[in-house]
Amino acid sequence: MFPLRDNVPKRRFPAVTLAIIFLNILVFLQELKLGRHLGPFMVQYALIPARYMRPDEAAMLFGPFQNLGAALLPFFSSMFLHGGWLHLIGNMWAFWIFGDSVEGRIGPGRFTALYLTSGVAAGLLHVFTNPHSEVPTLGASGAIAGVMGAYFRFFPGAKVETLVPPFFFGPIFVLPAVVFLGLWFLLQFFNGVLTLGTGNNFGGVA
Repeated sequence: MFPLRDNVPKRRFPAVTLAIIFLNILVFLQELKLGRHLGPFMVQYALIPARYMRPDEAAMLFGPFQNLGAALLPFFSSMFLHGGWLHLIGNMWAFWIFGDSVEGRIGPGRFTALYLTSGVAAGLLHVFTNPHSEVPTLGASGAIAGVMGAYFRFFPGAKVETLVPPFFFGPIFVLPAVVFLGLWFLLQFFNGVLTLGTGNNFGGVA
């Protein structure tokens, strides 16, 4: 499903939403520039569960954390990393469709806190459900899920214009927001459940 727009009136200019999108794009462009140095960059800034759950073994592969700040940083930085153009565009487009309405409802400060807190919570859940994974994990999906949950709470009667594959050129389906968000959450849930228990083979996209 590809959302096009919703019918929620915009209350204010979505400065934080745009700033987060811009930051995600900027970081991804930096990823593209790194070339062969991308691996060390991901070790430092992506989230690797084994470094927290099996620190002695993981230190032999990745090196130990230098300090507490270096250990906490990936919980924040990983939500601004992406594994490719499709990953980035898909996340940022969904964030734009739903984020501006939530920001307008709760204000920029609380919206920033919601985004970061949701991303950290998703990171913690990922670490505890995949304790043996040595794959750097990245993506804004956890933070965006928190924003979508807030949208679900504040705008249950909203409508979302949606393209449904394979109908990329129409027709456009108008779905209740609760239906669209429910399907999105189910898709994310099953994508996650299907990878549980795969150990070191767990995929690197959150």
